[in-house]
Amino acid sequence: MHRHFEEQLEELKERLLYMGSLVEKAVHLSVEALAQRTEDLATQVIAEIEPQINELHLELDDRALQLLALQQPLAVDLRMIASIIKINSDLERMGDQAVNIAQRALSILSSPPLRLQADIPRMAELTEKMVKDALDSFVRRDNELARDVVLRDDEIDQYRDTVFRELIAQMIKAPKCIQQALDLILVSRNLERIADHATNIAEDVIYMVLGRDIRHHAEERAKSSAL
Repeated sequence: MHRHFEEQLEELKERLLYMGSLVEKAVHLSVEALAQRTEDLATQVIAEIEPQINELHLELDDRALQLLALQQPLAVDLRMIASIIKINSDLERMGDQAVNIAQRALSILSSPPLRLQADIPRMAELTEKMVKDALDSFVRRDNELARDVVLRDDEIDQYRDTVFRELIAQMIKAPKCIQQALDLILVSRNLERIADHATNIAEDVIYMVLGRDIRHHAEERAKSSAL
């Protein structure tokens, strides 16, 4: 019976990681659609990848709940399953944010190109790295890498604020760029939300590995750097 449970738990983890790979792809392609002004990439995120993410979200919840109901896992495995349920939710929301970015890319495509100065590409690069590292920390049960992801969240917030100020200044100087600037402000917000979800995943990994919940506790986040 225990071996069967371990096999089911391993399958659950593998499906979660597959969902994570789809989310990483969705985020990357949505950002590429924006940077390259490519409609096909944006459409791929909206019409192909996001429906798969939603389907996996339901599947993983169902699998996890069945394990909880039928197998009565011990404390360590219980933390693993609880973390998977929360990570599953964060991944689904990341997919939603990627769709939002893809939709902003399509909106920008409908307008003539403008040279707006805002460091969206660097913000996107850092956000994508946070997503990758958060998922890697789960795979490796790497508390140190998870802690590092948590600490990077403030940097993304700073980029969001900088992008907002720069684009507002450009809108004041050149009213013709208002719509595209607004789209980019929304993109920066979407990227910031993706980073927030990556941070949530990292916090769940710390809980899974150490049994310590550091959400909403700045002192616990700081303490995790010494673990």
